Amino acid sequence: MNDTIRGTHAAGQVFFDGKDIYAPAVDVVELRQHIGMVFQRPNPFPQSIYDNVAFGPRVVGMAARRSELDRLVQESLEGAALWDEVKHRLRDSALDLNPGQQQRLCIARTIAVKPKVILMDEPCSALDPVATLSVEDLMRRLAQDYTIVIVTHNMQQAARASHYTGFFWLGELVEFNATETLFSAPKAPLTEAYITGRRG
Repeated sequence: MNDTIRGTHAAGQVFFDGKDIYAPAVDVVELRQHIGMVFQRPNPFPQSIYDNVAFGPRVVGMAARRSELDRLVQESLEGAALWDEVKHRLRDSALDLNPGQQQRLCIARTIAVKPKVILMDEPCSALDPVATLSVEDLMRRLAQDYTIVIVTHNMQQAARASHYTGFFWLGELVEFNATETLFSAPKAPLTEAYITGRRG
């Protein structure tokens, strides 16, 4: 995502389907279809609810006919637990939705292109507790069909929403394990200190 910013430098390798995503031959457009991104703050496009979800499928040519696109938009909004709230106002601006709805719309926009992996960067940090629980419930449902990688500073959220947890400290991976194991019997002293509140 930073490859067009002057002075950006990346080190190391990130493998997806056995290939380094930073390799020169990687088709970035194709990669972005397989790896979706949900950001910290909802970022709906200044378009209609319908056009937000239809954007990706239009770009990658997933729907040749309008009826196919309509079906894909509905499936994506249903998948993001938003369809019942917006089905009668699909032509309204996405900016008119409340923050929790906007974040679920961004999730619908992400899953519309059928990615294999969804990256979520603090997806609930800008939401109130009710909207946060709604998004967490949605993440649990989506985890049945997608690999989800979530970044969060909220330990309770990590414990509730994940199967595996990696604890990072100052950019270094300290410990990785099944979530239940990491929270109940951490191996690294720094992990234990963070979980118990002695560090952090």
